[in-house]
Amino acid sequence: MPNNLTTNTICALATPAGGAIGVVRVSGSEAIKIADHIFKAKSGRKLANAKGNTLHYGEIVNHNRETIDDVMASVYRAPFSYTGEDAVEFSCHGSQYILQEVLHLLIQNGCRQAEPGEYTQRAYLNGKMDLSQAEAVADLIASTNRATHKMAISQLKGHFSNELILLRDRLLKMTSLLELELDFSDHEELEFADRKQLLELACQIDEKITSLIQSFETGNALKNGIPVAIVGKTNVGKSTLLNRLLHEERAIVSDIHGTTRDTIEDTTLINGVAFRFIDTAGIRKTEDEVERIGIDRTYQKIDQATVVVWMIDTSPSALEQEDMRSKCIGKNVILVHNKVDIALTHSPSYPQECLHGFQERSHCIKEKKEAPSYSKKTQLYSKERPDSDNASGSPILYPSPTQLEWIYDEVFISAKQGFNISNLEAAIYKASNIPNISENDIIVTNARHYDALLHAKQDIIRVQDALHANLSGDLVSEELHICLDQLSEITGGQITPNEVLANIFKHFCIGK
Repeated sequence: MPNNLTTNTICALATPAGGAIGVVRVSGSEAIKIADHIFKAKSGRKLANAKGNTLHYGEIVNHNRETIDDVMASVYRAPFSYTGEDAVEFSCHGSQYILQEVLHLLIQNGCRQAEPGEYTQRAYLNGKMDLSQAEAVADLIASTNRATHKMAISQLKGHFSNELILLRDRLLKMTSLLELELDFSDHEELEFADRKQLLELACQIDEKITSLIQSFETGNALKNGIPVAIVGKTNVGKSTLLNRLLHEERAIVSDIHGTTRDTIEDTTLINGVAFRFIDTAGIRKTEDEVERIGIDRTYQKIDQATVVVWMIDTSPSALEQEDMRSKCIGKNVILVHNKVDIALTHSPSYPQECLHGFQERSHCIKEKKEAPSYSKKTQLYSKERPDSDNASGSPILYPSPTQLEWIYDEVFISAKQGFNISNLEAAIYKASNIPNISENDIIVTNARHYDALLHAKQDIIRVQDALHANLSGDLVSEELHICLDQLSEITGGQITPNEVLANIFKHFCIGK
């Protein structure tokens, strides 16, 4: 970035090329004067005489007085503009030639081409927003779903900044009390900083910082996609399910065991929230070194996932159940019975009570009737049983009298036919435990903010330790300053000695 950010007048295209309308933005102390050199209003009046927040119709003309385009000019007067400076925006037709000509004329008349992000940086430098709000502008532009949009809007409106201001004020209060006590250290009978009250205040600050830190897990998942691992044995239909969920042929599907040897990831939206689905290598005993590496990565992805979709097409053994349970501790596991279309076709004895919510289709179900309800977590016998009605030898599932309490939910689908996929999506959404986010909720999404909060928490813990140990006020005050600096890094501000001094005189001044 150039050093003379707030002295030069800058210009740039504010909209992507190729649209019906293109907006050229000019900002700086000479913005209106330079705009008057190339813009001729139909009314004949100069933009220099226009009020702020007004629109004017006219033409962009070159030095030969040739018309480049009919445009609308928006005039903004400092400080009531995005950057806090005088600004003009030209709404032109979207021709690339026209937009380049307008920019060329502005540069000829004294503008400089803006650097990436310079408009928002000027807004920050001119006090229109703090650093966290400036970062929210980029998040808002990059938002791809409802959840990330709400979080970016919340941060842009200053909700996160306001929370930090409250923390900052509490820390400043503690610092002021301690430093006031130091100023009157020769009067031992005076005590301004009650250690018990300071400790309670430090604990409250610690709790709030911890709450913000914990929100990062949710914010980061929503921003990058909530990770969902699709796991199971080979050939149970994991890749077919991934393709069905993504609505495209993303993974190779084959009847050959071990086709998927590495993880495949992609994102899709469910109810306006991004989910990152991970198709993993099929779990089985194998001598193939490459396939074994893929299976190891499957277990790694289970560790990273928020939700685990465990796909089966036969009844898992007790050993398989225990192995999956041990790998999924702390995870919400959805047991997905796949290939139910095969089971229904070849086994009239297939338990209909397991098909709650299943969309009956005439080519798969002989008798159309409303599917009866069934109890959640209907479990399976640990070993397969023969079925005299199963002429094709297709695997058939049987309900078990036992229950596996670690299973979060259970869904019956046909990934190949697309049966009951909407119910599976609903189960995945519910299992992700996504909070109902509003614009007023404060959720940390930025890794820089998260890092600063972690350091601030370490600092406030040291403050509590110092208070417990009854250390001198100057040592406690030093730790408080470090904590304040960490929080100030998020918004781009710093606590100065004058602020502490002003706070002392405002709240704790003795006498007149």
